Amino acid sequence: MTTIQTKKGAICMILQATVTKYIPTNAYIYADNETKHGFLIDPGAQAGKLLELICEKGLTIEAILLTHGHFDHIGAVSELQETLKIPVYMGKKGRLYAENPVWNLSAQTDEPIVLSDVTYLEDHAIIALKEKPAFCLELLELPGHTADGVIYYTKADEAAFVGDSIFQGSYGRTDMYGGDEQALLRGIRERILTLPPKTLLLSGHSAPTTPADEQGRSWYQP
Repeated sequence: MTTIQTKKGAICMILQATVTKYIPTNAYIYADNETKHGFLIDPGAQAGKLLELICEKGLTIEAILLTHGHFDHIGAVSELQETLKIPVYMGKKGRLYAENPVWNLSAQTDEPIVLSDVTYLEDHAIIALKEKPAFCLELLELPGHTADGVIYYTKADEAAFVGDSIFQGSYGRTDMYGGDEQALLRGIRERILTLPPKTLLLSGHSAPTTPADEQGRSWYQP
């Protein structure tokens, strides 16, 4: 587990836990320091490890948020949802992946994944804590790695949970179901690189980066 250092005066804690079954993936907890309520983002595996972390930190998780529907980001969802009795949110095209093991790639493993209890949200949806509605994230659609890709952005804490849209020094693959490289590069230019330069970009498979650090990469130029 890693505690992500946020901007000075931030009202949140961000915890990163690397979970692994087939592929190491960064799962995140974004929680309010005052109420200890928060969100769990991309729990790809090891539900028990994540539950232990939640208990250790004395947190109440109000919802699971998914940046996209690949198996390495959704693998622990059903167990966690059953245990915590909380909703699961993803982008409006998430059903393509949540209910289809071929599209979510779990059909390639010995444990096909189907998620049936998911709420699909529109672009710019605000997901707020019930305990503290001012503590929230904005869903921004960013297809390209997958058709259903989204990021979750907090202006207040200057952070974005970007899934596999962008990594430190690279970007997500686009050669799988629903992938579109031009759409992804356009989305990165328009929705990630336009965020405040020091915004923390927290991805599924790399160390944190920022728009300022990624701005000069040649592959993002139109």
